[in-house]
Amino acid sequence: MKMDTFLELCEWLAPALRRQDTHMRPAIPLQKGVAIALWKLSTPDSYRSVGNQFSVRRSTVGAVLMQVVKAINWVLLHRVVRLTDPDAVIRGFGALNFPNCGGAIDGTHIPIRAPEHQASQYVNHKGYFSVLLQAVCDHWGQFMDINVSWSSKAHDARVYRNSSMCQRLQAGTFFPNRYIRVGDVDMPMCLVGDAAYPLQPWLMKPYTWHLNPSRQAFNDRLTRA
Repeated sequence: MKMDTFLELCEWLAPALRRQDTHMRPAIPLQKGVAIALWKLSTPDSYRSVGNQFSVRRSTVGAVLMQVVKAINWVLLHRVVRLTDPDAVIRGFGALNFPNCGGAIDGTHIPIRAPEHQASQYVNHKGYFSVLLQAVCDHWGQFMDINVSWSSKAHDARVYRNSSMCQRLQAGTFFPNRYIRVGDVDMPMCLVGDAAYPLQPWLMKPYTWHLNPSRQAFNDRLTRA
């Protein structure tokens, strides 16, 4: 992370993280606390190892990590994960030869420690413990919507159908009301996803059977997008 980025991040999080010294101990400086959390989030190091890096106790690393994560969720989540300019996104996916596209959806696995009593529910197909993150990104790969609450056993389609984003798409409130004419069909602004997702007017997926040249061309464009 560049120093300018780090300092800007600290500035954004400052209202939620500033602490007062007490009679028992001085507060962890803001920048040091953010650095501790970033180090722990970006490496597999133990709490003890991170504590040694920053000359603090292991328990302090855990406390600071939770404070920073909560501050990120409170201050940055809706600032960073949000719908961007729909015209720019449509132009971006249009440059990839997919028209009227407002985003790409997919799932990824976030590694976790095994829960004590439900470990088997969190083993994914690659053999490690994880939870599923469903994400919608624009043509630059920037997050526009996230959902992370399901175990790795859940199917992508199930996560999608139970997400607030799916409900907003069905209600017509997720995207602006923008249509283009394709042949004799009015095509709404849509997402693109892989074959795991259900086909809907606002969610395009690849053809899976009897791929004639036109269907293969469609799949190629969708996959690129």
